[in-house]
Amino acid sequence: MKIHEYQAKEILKKFGVPTPKGNVAFSVDDAVRAAGSIGGNVWVVKAQIHAGGRGKGGGVKLARSPEEVRLFASQILGMRLVTHQTGPEGRIVKRLLIEQGISIAKELYVGITLDRAKSQNVVMASTEGGVEIEKVAAETPEKILKETIHPALGFREFQARKLAFGLGLTGDALKNCVKFLMALYRAYDESDASLAEINPLVLNTDGQIIALDAKMNFDDNALYRHPDIVAMRDLDEEEPLEIEASKYNLNYIKLDGNVGCMVNGAGLAMATMDIIKLAGGEPANFLDVGGGANVETVSNGFRIILSDKNVKAVLINIFGGIVRCDRVANGVVEAVRQLNVSLPIVVRLEGTNAEEARKILADSVLNFSVATSFQDAAEKVTSAITK
Repeated sequence: MKIHEYQAKEILKKFGVPTPKGNVAFSVDDAVRAAGSIGGNVWVVKAQIHAGGRGKGGGVKLARSPEEVRLFASQILGMRLVTHQTGPEGRIVKRLLIEQGISIAKELYVGITLDRAKSQNVVMASTEGGVEIEKVAAETPEKILKETIHPALGFREFQARKLAFGLGLTGDALKNCVKFLMALYRAYDESDASLAEINPLVLNTDGQIIALDAKMNFDDNALYRHPDIVAMRDLDEEEPLEIEASKYNLNYIKLDGNVGCMVNGAGLAMATMDIIKLAGGEPANFLDVGGGANVETVSNGFRIILSDKNVKAVLINIFGGIVRCDRVANGVVEAVRQLNVSLPIVVRLEGTNAEEARKILADSVLNFSVATSFQDAAEKVTSAITK
């Protein structure tokens, strides 16, 4: 789950991570009041959407008077903000973060996530703050410092000092950076985050280390432990079909293609999308119905797939390990009848009771195309679209 910058900073403050003074605003008048309560004579007006690159898209403005706060807030609220992470459709800005201006001496980067290759968390830091970290990794990977965290030991202070030294900090700035990193890791760990990224992390002219920006994502499987974080979910920032799928515990991600995919198991779903591409097709979604596929899950999966108007054919690829193929076949037949599906449907069922499943499909007198192999399934579904 993703949250907004201002929400991430609320969490970070609870763990003692320094952030600028700021308030969320849902209207132009809110923005002006927020600037007044913050005080000072320089404020930053920041669009709040679940995407990076807001500044380049015109969603971050520096205001030097209350009148400019009002002007920029009126320009940004309601705008369709397009960034490299939103895609060409962009996102409508419905809330702002108004923050105090900071006198910046140096911009840095720090991020924490899971290193899946090592099955351990990793703290990354770089002197290239304010730059897209993917670009730094591709062009100058030596500028990214990394400390892998042993799960039994946690993030140790000597590791934080090593990163702070690597950033070229000395004196009070170094000490403040160590405190910052230790607090940030506690926030990441104790909130069950999957990502905590501060870009830029700034050293101000007073030697303080401050999270000028903040991005946090969370492990969905741990959200039951954090009702306060669940309450931060902004459904306006999520794909409607993905919201609908989450109601039925279906793992669904909308893509841009025209072949609807229904698969059990995330690995098989990824492989299915790959082989559709190899066959010349374009997957319209990632959909993992899980190991307990039945009439209800298959029916809900079909309904969500067919809600995407770009879908021209559907590929069902099920491996019956835990779940029996005949059970899935019955679910498919029932779902197609209930929903009056008219699109071409290609079915590949392998594993437990696969022969019984194929017989159920054949006896249903519905217009299924039964595939005999993985490749056969991909070729049949792509050819069905081109006919």
